[in-house]
Amino acid sequence: MFERLAIIGIGLIGSSIARAARQHGLAKQIAIADASEQHREQARALKLGDEVHTDAAEAAKDADLVMLCIPLGAFAAVAAHIAPVLKPGAIVSDVGSCKQSVIRDTQPHLPAGVHLVPGHPVAGTEHSGPKAGFAELFNNRWCILTPPPGTDAAAIEKVKAFWTAFGSKVELMEPRHHDLVLAITSHVPHLIAYNIVGTADDLETVTESEVIKYSAGGFRDFTRIAASDPTMWRDVFLNNKEAVLEMLGRFTEDLIALQRAIRWGEGDTLFNLFTRTRAIRRAIIDAGQETAAPDFGRTPAAAKGDAQD
Repeated sequence: MFERLAIIGIGLIGSSIARAARQHGLAKQIAIADASEQHREQARALKLGDEVHTDAAEAAKDADLVMLCIPLGAFAAVAAHIAPVLKPGAIVSDVGSCKQSVIRDTQPHLPAGVHLVPGHPVAGTEHSGPKAGFAELFNNRWCILTPPPGTDAAAIEKVKAFWTAFGSKVELMEPRHHDLVLAITSHVPHLIAYNIVGTADDLETVTESEVIKYSAGGFRDFTRIAASDPTMWRDVFLNNKEAVLEMLGRFTEDLIALQRAIRWGEGDTLFNLFTRTRAIRRAIIDAGQETAAPDFGRTPAAAKGDAQD
């Protein structure tokens, strides 16, 4: 599909793209760039690419597809840096969780004849780094493309075909709507998880050993989300703050209503809410976006492997 694929940033998502592209034969040559020496060494050891560079421009030179797998706060600087070496007809895409900021920070730097097709694979784990990636990460997961108005149709179709080859289901969406959807399905849940785990860590009446010992009561699943990459999530909240604050406002109102129901013993209100939310969980399982297993598919063997990463 591509003569040369450049992957800028070789963490969980970038390394999974490299593995999947190799597995499905989507690129004759894969060039990788990462600012981290440790990541570069791991990429070489894992043979994720044909070339591994420190300089993003060296990887992007002559590439047909440049995939930006970097923190949102780095987009403007990286786009400006690689712009002079991008060849006419090249496609620049990404995997960022906020699309308005990606377009804002990237599009002004790209030369005429280079096509920007922003994307967001809605897939991942709480782990990070090149070793955490695997080719099947995107299988049966959604990938949302948010091309700006006037984007070349052929470029959009090529990026769509790229993700489809990984087993992803692809949908096109307006950038602002994407950011609102992801604020409630991803960003706010992560913020809540970070907050709950932080609150538990700050408690003086409960010891850390007790928090860890009894975590299977529900706290454990919050810690899985709260273990996600801190740099990435810092940038998500800084770059999608309007949508996140809008959804947090609605969440806060609903939380106050729930607090009132508990205070006044409104059992029917609680029961009806829990019944409604249980149905959402079942719908997610029916849609193939999760497993019905009690531990969400995270077997003891898998958990042991996670701990070793």
